[in-house]
Amino acid sequence: MSDDAILFEVTDGLARVTLNRPARLNAVDPDAIARWQSLAHEIAERDDIGAVLFDANGRAFCAGGDVIAMSQLAAGEADAGAVITGLADRIHDGHRTLRESAKPIVAAVQGPVAGGGLGFMLVADLIVASERATFASRYADVALTPDCGVSTLLPEAIGTRRALELTLTSRTLSAAEALEWGLVTEVVAAEALAARARQIAESWLLGATGAFGQAKRLVRSGLERPFAEALDDEARTIGAAFESPQAQAAIAAFGARAAASKEAADAGSR
Repeated sequence: MSDDAILFEVTDGLARVTLNRPARLNAVDPDAIARWQSLAHEIAERDDIGAVLFDANGRAFCAGGDVIAMSQLAAGEADAGAVITGLADRIHDGHRTLRESAKPIVAAVQGPVAGGGLGFMLVADLIVASERATFASRYADVALTPDCGVSTLLPEAIGTRRALELTLTSRTLSAAEALEWGLVTEVVAAEALAARARQIAESWLLGATGAFGQAKRLVRSGLERPFAEALDDEARTIGAAFESPQAQAAIAAFGARAAASKEAADAGSR
């Protein structure tokens, strides 16, 4: 296996992004952060990628930032805070790029998620969790504040009150609780996780891939802009989709089914 901090491969339109620092619970260090930012832009820009599967190696999904590695990098710097801010900015650029892209993302969460790991997980559009997964904030354990988009993505997923409870206490959610709170999309047995996440990703590729991607983009961006702007974007996007060969074929098939159904109903009424 490669020793890259994040593994990446593209097969038949499916990009797979795998956090690969299992000995550090997939906490991201400066090398992983740089690769995350670079991969986010590559995924967004490549026309041969239609969907993304996001997973991790080892027993944990992601423990957020590697505080020890970041402390070592900042040691001796005149402005250590600026070093950490710069690293956070690179993570955030990757997150923003993936959220704004027209590439639907499914995450397969096999184990614990903590701190900034919540932000990495919540970049995904659908989240399938193993029944063994757990979810916690843990920022206060190291006297730090949310990053990786957690202050926005967490309340967006579970509401402000619950986001505050998770952030301001030591509470850890089980997979079942995370599902009840709306933090994840579904929970499956550990042995079924990989297959279920891949099934979702492949369904996007086998269906109306372009429409899935644009629908994701519209929903994600609609939360962050004026309603009138969202409506204009919707109108342009559905117009472009209507002209696509895939849509024309699907509409023709729908019309044929409707005509056949009406003919059968007319025949039955005679």
